[in-house]
Order: sequence, then structure tokens, then C-alpha cells
Amino acid sequence: MWSGLTTEKPKKSIEQQKLKMPEKGQKKLMFEEDDLPYEEEILRNTYAVKCWLRYIEHKADGPPAALNLIYERSLKELPGSYKLWYNYLRIRRRQVKGRVITDPGYEDVNNAFERALVFMHKMPRIWLDYCQFLIDQCKVTRTRRTFDRALTALPITQHHRIWPVYLKFVRSHPLHETAVRAYRRYLKLCPENAEEYIEYLVSIDRLDEAGLRMADIVNQEDFVSKEGKSNHQLWHDLCKLICKNPTKVTSLKVDPIIRGGIKRFTDERGKLWCSLADFSIRSGHFEKARNVYEEAILTVTTVRDFTQVFDAYAQFEESMISAKMESDSTNDEDETDLELRMERFEELMNRRPLLLNSVLLRQNPHNVHEWLKRVKLYEGKSKEIVDTFTEAVQTVDPTLATGKLYMLWVEFAKFYENHKQMMEADVIFEKATKVGYIKVDDLAGVWCEWAEMALRHDDFNKALSLMRRATAAPSRKAAYHDKSEPVQNRVYKCLKVWSMYADLEESFGTFKTTKAVYDRIIDLRIATPQIIINFGMFLEENHYFEEAFKAYEKGIGLFKWPNVFDVWNMYLTKFIKRYGGKKLERARDLFEQCLEKCPAKFAKALYLLYAKLEEDHGLARHAMAVYDRATKAVLPEEQYEVYNIYIKRVAEVYGVTHTRPIYEKSIEVLAEDKSRDMCLRFADLERKLGEIDRARAVYAHCSQTCDPRTTAPFWQKWKEFEVQHGNEDTVREMLRIKRSVQATYNTQVNFMSAQMLAANKTPSGTVSDLGTGGLDDMKLLEQRAQAMAVEAEDDKPKLKKDILFVRGDASKEQLAEAARTANPEEINIGEDDDDESEDDVDEIQVQKKQVPSEVFGSLDKGESEDN
Repeated sequence: MWSGLTTEKPKKSIEQQKLKMPEKGQKKLMFEEDDLPYEEEILRNTYAVKCWLRYIEHKADGPPAALNLIYERSLKELPGSYKLWYNYLRIRRRQVKGRVITDPGYEDVNNAFERALVFMHKMPRIWLDYCQFLIDQCKVTRTRRTFDRALTALPITQHHRIWPVYLKFVRSHPLHETAVRAYRRYLKLCPENAEEYIEYLVSIDRLDEAGLRMADIVNQEDFVSKEGKSNHQLWHDLCKLICKNPTKVTSLKVDPIIRGGIKRFTDERGKLWCSLADFSIRSGHFEKARNVYEEAILTVTTVRDFTQVFDAYAQFEESMISAKMESDSTNDEDETDLELRMERFEELMNRRPLLLNSVLLRQNPHNVHEWLKRVKLYEGKSKEIVDTFTEAVQTVDPTLATGKLYMLWVEFAKFYENHKQMMEADVIFEKATKVGYIKVDDLAGVWCEWAEMALRHDDFNKALSLMRRATAAPSRKAAYHDKSEPVQNRVYKCLKVWSMYADLEESFGTFKTTKAVYDRIIDLRIATPQIIINFGMFLEENHYFEEAFKAYEKGIGLFKWPNVFDVWNMYLTKFIKRYGGKKLERARDLFEQCLEKCPAKFAKALYLLYAKLEEDHGLARHAMAVYDRATKAVLPEEQYEVYNIYIKRVAEVYGVTHTRPIYEKSIEVLAEDKSRDMCLRFADLERKLGEIDRARAVYAHCSQTCDPRTTAPFWQKWKEFEVQHGNEDTVREMLRIKRSVQATYNTQVNFMSAQMLAANKTPSGTVSDLGTGGLDDMKLLEQRAQAMAVEAEDDKPKLKKDILFVRGDASKEQLAEAARTANPEEINIGEDDDDESEDDVDEIQVQKKQVPSEVFGSLDKGESEDN
């Protein structure tokens, strides 16, 4: 079929088409040799875009007319190709770039865009390029209409690409009405961008509509600001806008808007009140602004808001006074007005402390401290003070009160007392005793203050009667800490009231009534150690000594350690002072009873008091026994001091020789540092007594706990002792002991190091051990113990054979050489020339000295009598 058609109408060759003359109204086609392959390809594939694009790419560097002609031919065949249209329009815009906008070429490009939009009206990129091209030509109306056509032609999902360019276009020209209408249309699509519209309205000074729009978005609870502003910040922006432009914003009712914000945003009331007053000032309504400030001062509840409002109010008054003073008019009416304003400003400044106090009371009307401060602010104004006290006692709730509520009633009564109105003061106190306080101490404070007021006016009987009323037992008894009962039923167990009652009875009552009060306190089991001591001293002052001791006994029965220490101390001191040695057995029983459960913390003072009693009125043997018990009963840190006292007393009574067992015991019991001091003192004692061997034994015993590296003073004293009282052998023995102790401490250090090294080493075992999954725990411990033992054995100091302390067959020279090699610090003492056998012993001449009689103490007298 197709072949037949081809035979009947053969295609014309390219040369024939080139020679054919163009018809009228058609463009003349001019081809070059390089174009022939592309033309043939187009003839074969007329509707292939790639073929046309290859042809266009070939002609890209050619004349613009030829390139445009190829685009036109391709678009005539493929009018629906977006790629061809987009590239064609881009080439056409590039061709006219840089020309004057009145050039006819611009209009040709516009026509090309119009032709393209016939087919490409759903392509936003074409519309955007066309609109931008028209914007560059400064054709405002045509551009606006083109934008409208684009919005009409494109689906709504593509409008977000058009609107930013459209809005930028309308903002760039001083056509405010056009821009406003465009924004209104835009906000129907994107209401969340209302802030941008408001910003534009403010910039063109259309503040009324800006205020309306801002009020709308503030009222929308679900509105989310694109600029990150909270609803609270938007409120402030609205208030700032309408308050600073009262003449331009007329469509909104400013007063309800700001008052609504004040109710809504309680933490920013100060700023909002200032904004409302500022609106009235800018509107010229100065009296209304003053009323707003007064209302704000009387309603704010925070100090910060009050400070903001008050400062703005004061600044407003100052500015009004300054404006009045700068005015040229000088008539009497203006001067009167100026004086009035000055007095009003001074009154405002004087009211500030009172207004601030009102703010704090609005914050917490149950703050007793602020009510008392308010009373002080009204100083000199009796009526206001009474009204303040009355309002305070009616307002403060005892369960919510901050501070001591009873002080409010007490100050109220003292106010009447200062004005010599005792009847009214008694009425206030009477009412105060019926208030439902939370704490019993508050009611007790009222009773005590009432009694003190009676004492200030020398009405002692009234004070005693008030205390009797306060301490009278109620019809239904209640526990002191039972909060379900009112405080009026529990105050009879309050120690504060009873203490004052006892003081009043001691001062103005009789012995019988005072004793009854103290007995009642003890019976109620509310006494303290101080009350017991006061009771005992009161009885002692009235010469009822046995009654005083009974009172102490009652107190001891009431309290336990450590609270009872003061009572015992006072009891024992007073008993010894009263009877001395007359009732020694009773005193001993008291001490034994006291010390039976006495904690170590309080034992020292009591044991010393007991020992002094035995020394003064008893037997020295008993006193020493008490001291011995004291060394075991006191705290470890107090044992050293007690041993010192014990040794001193034994030396005074029995002589220094009897202190040896005490020294020995103290050395065993005390800590190392204290034991070392005691050893030095013991050795010094033995040295003074001439017992050199005993002193040397004490030094040797003490040396086992003295590391030469840390206790050098001890070894220096021993060395001085040996140099003074010893010989070559004793010095050598001292040095040997020193080396032994040094080696012992070194071995301990090496033993700890061996433990650390053994813990870090990897344990080794036999093949059988590995086969069972590793070493057994016991085997591992045995290996470690063996390794530690070997290392300890290696670390022990090895004695050299040449160093000998017993003379043998060696010559003197060999012995001297061996001694020098063994110890370079050894004292070199000369030897006799004659050889001595091993059995020879050096004789030491001991010089006898007379022992002073004070050494033997009271024993010396007994021996002299026996002689």
C-alpha cells in the first residue's frame, strides 16, 4: 500500500526543494551543506523531538534568525513539546537581553509567550518566566493581568509557586490598594502568613486594617506564628500598635482588648496597664490616664508589676508638671493648677510604701509580718491603726498564716496599753485566747504576754491568776501532740506557760504554792533537766536540803542518758558539798548508781569527782580503785589523760615505785603513739631510780613498735641512754635490735609488694590442670603463698660470718676488721692487749648513790618507824 503511494507520488529530493520558489507569504528556506543530514533525518522522523534537538544544537552557533526558524518549524510539528517551548523562549529572551524595553523585539517575544501558553497553560514555569519578563519590561497592568491569568489557569496546588513572585511584584510598586487586594486574595489560600500582610500594612501606614488583622490572629487559639512568636508576644504587639497610634486605629475598641489581655496574661499585667494608660495619654485624655494608673496600682499583685506601673505613673505626673511649668501662661488659675499637681505628685511619692505593702498583702493576705509593717506605716494615725488591726485579725486564717499569728493580737493589745486603755487591752487578750491556733506555743505566748502586761503595771495578783487560768486542766484531757484537739485543751501541758508560772510563784508566791507548781510540772512529766535543777536550787535556797535531793531523785527517774548528766552532776556536787564524808556510804551508792549506765562520753568527770570524794573523805585504796575503773570506762582518746592523773595520784600517795604496774598496764592498753610516750616516761623513771636494766628492758619492749624511719627521736633517746649508762655490748644489742626492727618493717612492705605482684601475674599450672579447665582455687593460693614465702626469705638480712659478739680463736686484728665491716656506725671501744678466753667476763664498777626519801612517799615513814 505504502509502496504504491510512493510510486505514484515520489518524494522530491532536497535539491528540488531547494530550487523550488517559495510561495507568497512564506519564508524562504536557505540550507547549507551541513544541514542536509539533519533535514533528511527530520523528513524521516518529523515527530521525533530528539531529531529536532540535534538539529537545533547543530545550529546553536549560527545566526539567530535561522535558529528561530528551526524552532518555529519544530513547534509547528510538535506544539505540545514543553522542552522545545522552554528552550525556544529562553533563547528568545536571551536574544533581546540588553536592548531598550521599547525595542519591537520584546513584543515578538511576548507574542511567542502567548503562543506558547496556548499549549503550555498548565506549566507554572512558563507563566513565571513570562511574568518575570513582563516585570522587566515595566508593564505593570499587563503583568498584573498575566499573574491573574496564571492563577486562573493553574491548578490550586501550583499557586504557591506564583504567589511569592506576585507579592514581590505588587510590593515593588507604590500601588498600595492593588497590593492590599492581592494580599487579601493570598490570605484566603495561606492564612498562616497573616503576619507578612500585617507587616506590609504597617509599612504603608494602614494601621487600622493591621490592627484588625492582628486582633483576628490573636483570637485564633490554633494560630502558629511563622516568626516563632507566642500568643503572648502577639498580644503585646497588638497593644503596642493600638496604644501608640490611637488616632489611626479606629475600628478596634482598645479598652476592652487590653483589659481582656490583663485578665488573660496575669504575669504581664504591669506592661498592659501601662499600655492602656499610654493609649489614654496619646489620645489626650489625661484624667482618664490617671484613673487607669490608680486602678492599676490598686489591682496588681506582684512587686514587679507595681514597680512598672508606679514608675510610669510618676513619670507621667512629672511630665505634666514640666509641661505646665514650661507654658507661657501665668494667670492665677494656672498657678493653682500647678500647685495642685505638685501636691498630688508629693502625695503619690509618700503613698509608695503603703501601696507596696498593699501589693504584698494582695499576694498573701495571711502574712502577719506585712500586716505589722502596715501598722508601722500608719504610725501616728490611731484610727487607721485600729482599722488595720481589725482587718488583719479578721482576714488572717490561722491555718494559712505566715509568721506568728499571736504577735498580731499581742501588738493590738499593746497599742491599747500604750494609750492607757487597759480594759480594751484585756478584751483583745481575751479574744486572742479563743483563736484556733495551729501550735500550742502560740496560745502559750498569748497567756505569757498577757501576764507580762500585768507585771508591767505592778498587778502581780492578776498575773498569777492568769497563769492559774492558763495551766488549769480542761474538763476533757488531751495529749499535747494530739492535733485533733483544739490548742485550748492542750495548753495546760505547755512547758512555756508552766515555766513562767513557776518564776512568778518564786517571785511573788509562797514556798508552798511554788513547790506545788514544781510538783505539778513533774507529775505532768513535762519537766526538763533545767526545771529539775531550778527546783532543787529553790529548795536549797529555802534550806530544804533533803527535799532538794528528792527533787533530784525524781528528775533522775524522769530522764535517761545523756539528758540526765546535768541532773546527776548537780545532785552529786550538792550532796558532797552538803554532807562531805558524813554520809560516805550513801554517796558511794549514788556514784555507783550513776556510773552503772553512764556512757563513756560523760564518765571522766564523774569518775574524777568520785575519786576526789574517796581521797578527801574515804580510803586511798578506794580512790586508786576508782582511778583504775576510770581508765577502762572513759573514751579511748581520754585514757591517756586519765592514766596520767592516776599515775600522779599513786606517786603522791604510795610513791613512784608503785606506779610501775600502772605504767605497764597503760603501755598495753594505749594506742601506739601514746604507748610510746608512756614507755619513754617509764624508762626515764627507772633510770632515775637507778634501775638501768629495767629501763633498758622497757626500751627494748617499746622498740618493737617503733619503725626507725618514722620514730627517729625514740632511737636517739635510747642511743643517748646507752652511751650514758651502757657499754659496748649493750650498744651492739641496741643496734642489733634496731636492724631487726628495720628488717621486720621492710619484710612487711616487701610482703605487700609480693602480694600485688602475684595478683598481677598469670597463674601457671600442669597439663592436667589445663585439661580440667584451669587451676583450682586452693592450688592457686598455695602457689601464691609459696612465692611470697620465697621472696620474704630472700629479703631477710643475712648475717655475715665475720661479725661475732663472742670472742673466739681469731686474732684481735681480725675481730676489729670484722667489726668495722659489719657495722660502720659501731662505737669503737679499745680492748686489752692480753688475749682473753671465752669464759672471761668484764667487771663493771657500779657506783652507788643515795636514793631520795621522796621516792618512797608515805612508805618511807613506815619503814623508819619500823627501824
